[in-house]
Amino acid sequence: MNTAQSPVRNPQRTPVPVGFFAIAVGLLALAKAWSVATELWHLPQIVADVLTAVGTAAWLATVVAYAHKWLFHRAEAQAEMQHPVQSSFGALGPVSTLLAATALLPYSRPVALVLFAVAMIVQLALGLYLHGRFWQGGRKPELVTPAIYLPAVAQNFVAGTSAVAFGWTQVGAWFFGAGLLSWLAIESLILHRAAVQDSLPPALRPSLGIQLAPPVVGGVTYLSLSSGVPDLFAQILLGYGLYQALLLLRLLPWIRQQPFNPAYWAFSFGVAALPTMAMRMVERGSGGPIEWLTPVLFVTANLIIGALAVKTLVLLLQGKLLPAATIATAAPAAESAH
Repeated sequence: MNTAQSPVRNPQRTPVPVGFFAIAVGLLALAKAWSVATELWHLPQIVADVLTAVGTAAWLATVVAYAHKWLFHRAEAQAEMQHPVQSSFGALGPVSTLLAATALLPYSRPVALVLFAVAMIVQLALGLYLHGRFWQGGRKPELVTPAIYLPAVAQNFVAGTSAVAFGWTQVGAWFFGAGLLSWLAIESLILHRAAVQDSLPPALRPSLGIQLAPPVVGGVTYLSLSSGVPDLFAQILLGYGLYQALLLLRLLPWIRQQPFNPAYWAFSFGVAALPTMAMRMVERGSGGPIEWLTPVLFVTANLIIGALAVKTLVLLLQGKLLPAATIATAAPAAESAH
């Protein structure tokens, strides 16, 4: 019995999936939330610094591992970028690089500026390629998932926020506009898919975590472009983000039918951006319920992302972080990694 089961216990593992950039995105987004919390509530700066270091290390490790994949497993990398679902996660590469550039800005502007320039070029080229391919048609309706937000919405929103951080407010406004209008158009496609197609298979359900990100990541961008007490539009974006968070909480038992794997990091960007947006609004004078809700959101974000990190570390120590590669199940396994 032991001999027969040994291939199952120690299966071959695939090269790192492109969706693993979500880990760096989540950690760097939480580091940003701590930076804002440090300013607002005078929390220890060391926590934000440590999270920035850990997030940057995770980003660098994923860049190296993904470059290795293109060098030595090119066929798998190319197949991934041709897949209608998996390819969208390629946008997380430049998104995480933009977040790393912004995080490093207080420490070294020249290094941050180089990362920013490279990421801006890559995100624009990749976004146009992937979104342009979507416009060409041919995608099966059942493969329309929240992952399609990433090339046109996530990249543009993060590019907008990063551009403002480096002092180019007008450029930031352009990217915000591109992300905002793309989000509004794409969300209707996702809702239509949910209304008329079969239920998402368990392996793809964690991608619904992305649904939280557009209103709050876009809200952070909008706040970076505006000044003064947050206006009605900022309140609208936050309200929709809170509603999406409650909706995901209602769907969580259904989503969790898929055992934990790195795909659950899809929740992390929105989870970290929600308190970041709320803290920015309180910092700029918003009062009322948001003042007591913001600490709850911040603590919740830390608990959720902390749990993701611990579960991911356990998989790493068990040698199960990368999906198993078998002839019969390689494709589903790769999809489950996102």
